Amino acid sequence: MHRAGKWWFGGVAAALAATGAALLFVVLPARYDARENAVLGHGGIVVGEAARALHATMPVADLHADTLLWMRDPLKRHRRGQTDLPRLLEGGVRLQVFTAVTKSPRGQNYERNAGDDDQLTLLTVVQRWPRKTWDSLFERAVHQARRLDRAAARAGGDLIFVRTKSDLDRALAANALGGVFGIEGAHALEGDLDKLDRLYDEGLRVVGLQHFFDNELGGSLHGLSGAGLTEFGRAVVLRAAEKRMIVDVAHSSEAVVLETLALTDRPVIISHTGLKGHCDTPRNISDATMKAIAAHGGLVGVGFWDAAVCAPTPQAIAGAIVYAVDLLGAEHVALGSDFDGAVKTPIDASQMAVLTQALMDAGLDDATIRAVMGENAVRFFREHLPE
Repeated sequence: MHRAGKWWFGGVAAALAATGAALLFVVLPARYDARENAVLGHGGIVVGEAARALHATMPVADLHADTLLWMRDPLKRHRRGQTDLPRLLEGGVRLQVFTAVTKSPRGQNYERNAGDDDQLTLLTVVQRWPRKTWDSLFERAVHQARRLDRAAARAGGDLIFVRTKSDLDRALAANALGGVFGIEGAHALEGDLDKLDRLYDEGLRVVGLQHFFDNELGGSLHGLSGAGLTEFGRAVVLRAAEKRMIVDVAHSSEAVVLETLALTDRPVIISHTGLKGHCDTPRNISDATMKAIAAHGGLVGVGFWDAAVCAPTPQAIAGAIVYAVDLLGAEHVALGSDFDGAVKTPIDASQMAVLTQALMDAGLDDATIRAVMGENAVRFFREHLPE
């Protein structure tokens, strides 16, 4: 009886431990993902025959998604989150920049963040990332690059990891998804220029300079200093230009943006943003700086969430795009959804035709819609990726 009791209590303890582990490592990450990356609904917009026909003829391109951060197989359809390969293909997306998030301060906001803590450390642990990612921002970027690489290897040709112009052309010819790898904030370099070269070898082609806080490269739009580029920041911009990597100034201070434009002839992108003249929030930089980016040959990706466009609706996204086209010229405007970026959007990747309909309803002609929805981004990456 005593032995049986010990066995019974041991079994209960083991069961409770297993239940606790399942809750911590499976249930909670999935619930957090579903909550942070919710799809709110588009208000019943009906995609008409004309919009559906137009949408079917164009490669949709999106400059920013954080798919690789989350614990779901990117090749399988999921009920949570905003992207996966089936939904991207269903939405007509043929070029997607997948961006590695490596640090995000607790209590983040669009005004002032010290960056002296990091809410992603716990996420890397509960999602069972390799131990070396727990305390290395660089290793977190490497891990996400390799997630994309492994997914492409398993995708049977439906997903191609785009490192060169020819990779992009191959993806478009095959009607597959071309995935470009980027980092959201070059704090992943940990102050070491050689790590930029190492990430390039992993497939890095889009270099975001800042995220929610100031870093070794310079000031964030949401940091404390408002500073421009540091000496290290200038070295990163010049090395990126030398290697034909694309610099992304989303989240950068306006001083960093302007100094980057002055430092190199290479055009930049601002991958996910809104237009301050359309939506006056701390997330958006001035129209004057946006015009400087466009004058430098750059590309502006319009976001899909409220802080960028002031309302999470297709009509608000379309309104921001119309404003950007009028301000900057149609050739400088693209999509920058921020899908899976801990933002709530009105559509997921499978519903991109809803945005085509909203742009038609807003009065844009077919040529402009085609340019904004994908042709501009495809042209930009063809021109600026390595040979």
